Amino acid sequence: MNKDQVSGRAEQVKGKIKEAAGSATDNERLKAQGKADQLTGKVKAGYGDAKEKVKDAIDKA
Repeated sequence: MNKDQVSGRAEQVKGKIKEAAGSATDNERLKAQGKADQLTGKVKAGYGDAKEKVKDAIDKA
C-alpha cells in the first residue's frame, strides 16, 4: 500500500465518523462535511490504487 491509499482510507473513516456524529446531533452541516470527506477519501484511495497498479505492471515488465 502506498501513502495515497492509506490517506484516502483514513479520510473515508474520518468522514463516516463525522457523518454519524452529524446524524446523532442532528447537525446537517457536520453530516455534509462527513459525506464530502468520504468522497475525498474515495478519490485519494482510487488514485493510490491506480498508482499501485501501474507500479505492479512496471515491476512485472
